[in-house]
Amino acid sequence: MSELYIGLMSGTSLDGIDGVLADFSGARMQVRQHASAAFAPALRAELLALNSPGDNELHRAALAGNALSRAYARLVHALLARSGHSASAIGAIGAHGQTVRHRPQAFDGTGYTLQLGNPALLAELTGIAVVADWRSRDLAAGGQGAPLVPAFHQSIFGRAAETVLVLNIGGIANLSVLAPDGTVLGFDCGPGNALLDHWCQQHRGQPFDRDGAWAAAGQVLPDLLAALLQEPFLQQPPPKSTGRDLFNPAWLAARLRDFGPAAAVDVQATLTEFTVSACIAGTRDHQGNGAMLAVCGGGARNTYLMQRLQAASPALRVVATDTLGLPALQVEAAAFAWLARQTLCGAPGNLPGVTGAAGPRVLGAVYPR
Repeated sequence: MSELYIGLMSGTSLDGIDGVLADFSGARMQVRQHASAAFAPALRAELLALNSPGDNELHRAALAGNALSRAYARLVHALLARSGHSASAIGAIGAHGQTVRHRPQAFDGTGYTLQLGNPALLAELTGIAVVADWRSRDLAAGGQGAPLVPAFHQSIFGRAAETVLVLNIGGIANLSVLAPDGTVLGFDCGPGNALLDHWCQQHRGQPFDRDGAWAAAGQVLPDLLAALLQEPFLQQPPPKSTGRDLFNPAWLAARLRDFGPAAAVDVQATLTEFTVSACIAGTRDHQGNGAMLAVCGGGARNTYLMQRLQAASPALRVVATDTLGLPALQVEAAAFAWLARQTLCGAPGNLPGVTGAAGPRVLGAVYPR
């Protein structure tokens, strides 16, 4: 079986697709190629709209899934062209799809999670087996279906001499706690970039706050921050996961209505501090022994956010995962390459202690080449 796998990730930030070609033939996974592509504006707008109830959702979701799979296929072909490998050399593609609903254990005790995409079309367009639909088996086993990356984090970043905290800041932030004895904890902390990006788009016409410069120019509003931090999700014990179902523009608008008028730049500064506070709260029980906080995802490229994380947690060494050998923007895509390999090897992809599932499960559905 080939030890070359492609991982594709388009996260809740909706900023585009990241893809890696990963090689598992050695003692440690190596990323041989990385590529990224922004979403076409119409596709991004439709994916964002489908996070909320609307007219003709089934039809629109199906077509958006097709469009997403075509975008995935273009990125796969770019990775193959850059690497010089043929499709037949790749063991499988791990494709997460685009999450538009995540309601684990809600309504009937099982709940549901929905990632748009058409893995059959992706297999047809690339000539490579595709592994997709990662979360549903964990949900069926009583779990949250998320986060799924802590097992991968342990395989790549775990250290015998110290605790490593891996903080992924995408649209939503999630934390993995990798103890020296091999114990792994993990959960969603709360919002990452989703509210920051929304506010910046609304008031600056820009998709994100580059380097956090706009937030850095504002003043944190203590009363608003305190109100945001009252969100019950933040007080829930793990296992827990969330998404745009909770942290969305309507959620923010409701809290701003209760707060009253405020300068847009000060709201941006406060939202940044909200993300920092939610993330650091999750680390408080795990900061001993000079623990490292390794940040990945788009948040690792927000200079001001990284500075605030360090200031809020002086006991931690805050670094980007680049310093551990895997660039911050490659981590999640690499995780889905790893998960695809786990599936084809018949090995579990979840950690019951993280998701709350009844036991380890082989995740994903396979669409042969």
